[in-house]
Amino acid sequence: MLPSTVRFAVLYLVAIAAGQLTILGMPDAMPVIWPATAVAAVWLVNRNDSRWRWVDATVLGVLTAVALAATGMDIGLALLHGGTATLEALAFAVAAVRWMPGIWVTGAGPEGTGRPLATLPDLVRALMVATGAAFLGAAFGGLGQHLIAGDPSLTVTAIWLIRDVVSVLVFGAAAHRLLAVPSDQRVWREAAIIYAISAAAYFYVFSVNEDLPIGFALLAITVWAALRLPTALTIGHVMVFGTTAAVFTMHGQGPYAAIDHDSPGTHTLVVQLFIGVLALVGLALAFSRDERNALIERLRASEFEATEKAGLMTTIVNSMTEGLAILDQAGGLVLRNPAAGRLLGSTNQVAGGSALGSDYGFFHPDGAPLADAELPYQRALAGEDVQPMDVLIRNAAVPEGRIVRFNVARLASPGGQQHVVVVFHDVTADRRHRDELMSFAGMVAHDLLNPLTTIEGWAEVLETELAGYKPAERVGRIQRAAARMRTFLNGLLAYTAARDGKLMPTTINLQLLLTDIANSRHDQAESNRTQPPQFAFGQLDAVEADPVLVRQLLENLIDNALELAAPGVAPQLSVAAQPAPNGMVRIDILDNGLGIPPGMRQAIFTNFHQGEGQGGSGLELAVCKRIVERHGGTIEAAANPYGSGTRMTFTLPAGRSAYARVLENQWQQRTQAAAPSSPAAHPR
Repeated sequence: MLPSTVRFAVLYLVAIAAGQLTILGMPDAMPVIWPATAVAAVWLVNRNDSRWRWVDATVLGVLTAVALAATGMDIGLALLHGGTATLEALAFAVAAVRWMPGIWVTGAGPEGTGRPLATLPDLVRALMVATGAAFLGAAFGGLGQHLIAGDPSLTVTAIWLIRDVVSVLVFGAAAHRLLAVPSDQRVWREAAIIYAISAAAYFYVFSVNEDLPIGFALLAITVWAALRLPTALTIGHVMVFGTTAAVFTMHGQGPYAAIDHDSPGTHTLVVQLFIGVLALVGLALAFSRDERNALIERLRASEFEATEKAGLMTTIVNSMTEGLAILDQAGGLVLRNPAAGRLLGSTNQVAGGSALGSDYGFFHPDGAPLADAELPYQRALAGEDVQPMDVLIRNAAVPEGRIVRFNVARLASPGGQQHVVVVFHDVTADRRHRDELMSFAGMVAHDLLNPLTTIEGWAEVLETELAGYKPAERVGRIQRAAARMRTFLNGLLAYTAARDGKLMPTTINLQLLLTDIANSRHDQAESNRTQPPQFAFGQLDAVEADPVLVRQLLENLIDNALELAAPGVAPQLSVAAQPAPNGMVRIDILDNGLGIPPGMRQAIFTNFHQGEGQGGSGLELAVCKRIVERHGGTIEAAANPYGSGTRMTFTLPAGRSAYARVLENQWQQRTQAAAPSSPAAHPR
């Protein structure tokens, strides 16, 4: 602390001595320039967080009083000026820490960066803080001087106020900028020219033609310097030529020296205003230029970085083996990479504005035409959550056909327009390989049924002949193994049929179909002497689908729910339907079983997946998924929202025939007739 205090004290004394050299008129008049105010402000701002700040403030006041007394000032006025300087510096430091954080601070800590005045907001805040502190000092000092010296003039108070504000703006702006002097020789050459022209102009205005009041013309040179020179040299220009104006005026030369000879304080006030205008104009223009240059540099850096990233992104996108396309709200192509063009069977160049529709030759994987409204990105633009979808592409460029998987995602731009990102992936080889395997599995399953039937037949013969003998138990094992084998083979055949069989859609009355399935499960439970399941059916809209496949779908889902029944608990199943978007019907099957773990709700629909304790081939739910997808729907498993168990949800096309409308009318009439007598219909 002590070395820093000593340095500030020495600098403060030098500033007082320099200020005393600018006294106009009588020896006890006010100095025109008073850099000591700026030094005191910077001094106490740096000491604001120190526990010794009051010691520094005291040293500041004592030095002021001693220095002024040494120059011949009355001891009472010297003490008054010392107290005023301390009060003003403390007020400035407190306000500056709040309104100008980090300015001039050179100590340790997060704010110890020594940031100088550098922006227009900094200049405005410095002007406001300096004006407030100087007003406080001028009021206190003016009142004290009136009481001690009996001077009632308001001019002295105004001089005091303007002098201190200008001091903070000019000399405070110079703080922490001594190391920012440029080293460019071209800058120094231009600075030498501007300084030389300024010197000649000031000499002409204040000495050669001093009777003409044209001091305002010198402001243009300050504007020139502020626009062309670095801020440090601009501040130097204001300091040098502001002092020049004061020196000429102090020696009775220049347009301001002749103002009101009977009141010397008036020309002092005017020359201070002149210096203040120079400082404000020069600093405002210099700071504005610095901010503009910094902003331009940031923009250039951002542009360079954005260009580099855009180039890198373009290189990455163009080198992708997967296709990438961005579509606008109307379905037009905004951008696509070469891989997308190859996969879609079109040109590799980026196309803008052209629509990506069914004219590219889009079909369902089974060959059925795919309408524009069914395209995954069109559904995404319509607000749907679209799962990855396989599309068959066959056009002039791809006559043999190619199956491409579409992955889509919506993008919301800041302007509110919707865009869709589509990623294309060629899955032709994968699907062909999978189809070949499943076809082979279907053929093998079909071929194995004959020898399996033979095994089952001979096992029955052996069981009959060995009835009553112990080896008959081993024959039972053969029969159970054969039954498991038949279940597995039937599952393979069912999956093959669900995958390859031709769809024969018709209007299906789900009420009749589910009632028949429920009756069969009741009969099966009675024959097995197990608890019969309880079924509850809600509204069941008609669907347009293949009746054989839909029966298999419902039977597999119901059997899966019965297998997951909790021990000792009667199975309860609830089935209901409701309209879904895009002409579909959503069907929910809820059970009260053990439920499916959250991490397994997607895996249960994969081939050969078997849960713990479940029988079957592991293809039952995979068959369900295949049936639903062949009808253009989706299927998912979730927790039962009304208790334990699972909710299976799938969609099928809504019935479009007159029979479907009749069924819907019958349901509505039945609901209306049952409503008055139903307690649940009138909740209280």
